[in-house]
Amino acid sequence: MTFINKTLIIFVLLTLSSPLFIHAQENEYRMEAGGMLGGSFYMGDANASTPFKNLQFAGGAMARYIINPHMALKANLTMGKISGNTEYFDNKYPENKQVSFSRNIFDLGSQFEYNFWGYGIGQEYKGYRKFTPYILGGIGLTFAPAPAKGIFTVNFPVGIGIKYKIAQRLNIGCEMTMRFSLSDNLDVTNKNGLILSDPYGIKGIGIKNKDSYSFTTVFITYDLFPKCRTCNNL
Repeated sequence: MTFINKTLIIFVLLTLSSPLFIHAQENEYRMEAGGMLGGSFYMGDANASTPFKNLQFAGGAMARYIINPHMALKANLTMGKISGNTEYFDNKYPENKQVSFSRNIFDLGSQFEYNFWGYGIGQEYKGYRKFTPYILGGIGLTFAPAPAKGIFTVNFPVGIGIKYKIAQRLNIGCEMTMRFSLSDNLDVTNKNGLILSDPYGIKGIGIKNKDSYSFTTVFITYDLFPKCRTCNNL
C-alpha cells in the first residue's frame, strides 16, 4: 500500500469519526427546562411543628441557568394548596374557638443552587458525576387569592434536593423547600372570625410568628442550548 493510499484512508477515517468526536464534546448546556409534581403543606398557627400534615397537591414549571457543574440559578412558577385544622391542636385559643381553612397559593421565585459534586456526564476526568445532592436558597413572591382576603407577600425559600442525569440531556430529581413568608394571613380564610391572623394578640417582627409553606416535588428537565458545538474539531 502506497503512502498516498494510506494517507487517503486515514483522512477518510478521521472525516467519518469527526462528527462523533464533536458530539462527545456537546455535553455541557446553558439551561434546563421542565416541570414538577408533588405535594405542599403549611406551617403556622394551625400547624406549629408537624411536617407533611394535611399534605395537598402541588405542581409547576421550572428552568435552570447552568453557571458551572457546581452552581446554577433556578426560576420556578408553582401552584399548590395548603390547609389546616385546629380541632385536634394542643394549643387552646381564646374561647376555645376552632378553625379550619383551605386555599390555593401561587409561588414565583428564584434560587441559587449549589451541587456538592460536579454534575454532568461525558468528562469523567473533570470529576463530573451523574448524581449529586444540592442545597438552595433564594427569594420569591407568594400570591394567595381569596377567600376572605387576597394575600401578596415575599417569601424566602431554603431547601435540599438530589438530581440524576438519566441521559445526556435528560435530568430527574427530587427537591424539598421551605418557604418562609412575611405574612401571618395565609391561614385567614374565615370572613366572620379571623382568629388565625393573630389569635393571641402578639405581633411578630420580621419572619417571627409568620406563616410558611413547603413544596416537596419530583421534577424532570431537558437540557437546552449547548455551550460549544465546535470545540476541538480542527
